[in-house]
Amino acid sequence: MTTITVNGKPHTVQASPDTPLLYVLRNEVLLNGPKYGCGLAQCGACMVLVGGQAMPSCVLPVSAVSGPVVTVEGLGTPDKPHPLQKAFIEEQAAQCGYCTSGMIVSAAALLQGRKQVSDAEIRAGLERNLCRCGSHMRVIAAVKKAAGGLA
Repeated sequence: MTTITVNGKPHTVQASPDTPLLYVLRNEVLLNGPKYGCGLAQCGACMVLVGGQAMPSCVLPVSAVSGPVVTVEGLGTPDKPHPLQKAFIEEQAAQCGYCTSGMIVSAAALLQGRKQVSDAEIRAGLERNLCRCGSHMRVIAAVKKAAGGLA
């Protein structure tokens, strides 16, 4: 058994130590935000914050989790969304939505303590996140919009 903190709450999980964090989050903690995309840390659909850093949960063994985990569900609530969640909705930055939670989590890591970011910084911060729908320009607009409401 392993205990991890997810979205501010401790969870004792039964998974073996080499089980990817993604499977633990979805199957034991029962969160839907992180998605299985490629299983190779190449698409970003499974991104979570671990100790404030964006990490691909599909390749991170649960035994290697060294800090608190935050998923997109832990950033905000339907009644009080995180500025990024609100901006993604307002800018219509999602089409199919499969990549959205990973994009938001990666953007949250990028914006920690910052009120301004350039397009180039956003592109670099989200380079591990793929969107097949092509909503990239709206994603950039949403991240820039949210940056002013953070920090």
